[in-house]
Amino acid sequence: MRKPNALAAGFYLLTNLVTGIFWFTLSVVLIVVGFATSVLWVGLPILWLAMNVVRGGATMERAWVGAALRTDVPRPYREKPTGTLWQRWKHQFTDPATWRDFGYLALLLPVGALEFAAVVAMIAIVGAFVVVPLWIGEAPFAIVVGEFWTIDSFFSALPLTAIGLALIPFALMGVRALGSLHGRMARNMLGPTRAHELAIEAERLQSSRARGVEAAEAERRRIERDLHDGAQQRLVAVAMGLGRAKSKMDTDPEGAAALIAEAHADAKLAIKELRDLARGIYPSVLGDRGLDAALSALAARVPIEVDLQVDVDPRPPTAVESAAYFTVGEALTNITKHSNATRATVKVNRVEEGVLVEVTDNGQGGAELKPGGGLAGLADRAATIDGVVVVFSPVGGPTVIRAELPCAW
Repeated sequence: MRKPNALAAGFYLLTNLVTGIFWFTLSVVLIVVGFATSVLWVGLPILWLAMNVVRGGATMERAWVGAALRTDVPRPYREKPTGTLWQRWKHQFTDPATWRDFGYLALLLPVGALEFAAVVAMIAIVGAFVVVPLWIGEAPFAIVVGEFWTIDSFFSALPLTAIGLALIPFALMGVRALGSLHGRMARNMLGPTRAHELAIEAERLQSSRARGVEAAEAERRRIERDLHDGAQQRLVAVAMGLGRAKSKMDTDPEGAAALIAEAHADAKLAIKELRDLARGIYPSVLGDRGLDAALSALAARVPIEVDLQVDVDPRPPTAVESAAYFTVGEALTNITKHSNATRATVKVNRVEEGVLVEVTDNGQGGAELKPGGGLAGLADRAATIDGVVVVFSPVGGPTVIRAELPCAW
């Protein structure tokens, strides 16, 4: 919720009486008639219509409250089931959110009347003070304030105008306060309940946990594959070469020396592959010197121009640093392989609740979060710490990859 604009809130509160009369009359009449005729089965279609009218009115009120009072009200309804028409109607009829919608629409009339009266009273009080000098000179009476102030002319009434102008800020504050109260009422009645929000949060956490387990398992398989296909094969070749050199040491020293040189070269390649593998798991420079140094080294290895901006003071937790590092790494890899970009911008900033990562390129666009893809893997990695990855990549570019990584979870 944000504080509403005084003029927008005033317009809403003045017109809310009209909308309150309309929705109160329509919803209450349909509900009462539907229940009254339900024993004859005629009321069931009427109740179905009433439920849809109530939900439609509540949806319009959510949009109207969001625009005028700056209060975002999420939809609270349960997921629609698949089944027969009767099952869908029963689901809608028994959804508690539908009846909270009806309660809100029924309260719009009395609440709207009180709000209308309050706003009109504030406007009338301010206006009455301001316009006194315009009519007091023609009035057949004078206004006497105690024994020291008689108001019977234009100039003697000017202090009342000053008082009225001084009351304007207080009236605007009152209108904003009324708007905030109405927005809070709308959010409580038209939005999801605390239990519903907790259920959604539990479902999200369960999903993120499953994605985290899958991401960890995929990473384990990748490491196993890289070890088996890379360093392990190199070390086997080294062992076989040294074995052959050992058997030729006495009979063919030159051949043995050549085999040892070959084994030495394979050993160096194995060391390099192990170093690259370790860097893919967790680069040592990231742990030793932080994100700025690690991302600078990463950007230096990319064949396109990278504008890097890093400001993560104070230093975030290790898991957040790792997620930010691999988000940038995967994004730059996708850019160099698929986007035909010539320039990329990387911004990593510490915000109030975590770390914000944003990678932008001037390529052809069209990147998507496809299941099993690299970007989906980043989203799964971020989900393990309750982070979110968003990809905006229209055809023709530019592509923006944004990751919000909380530092507390």
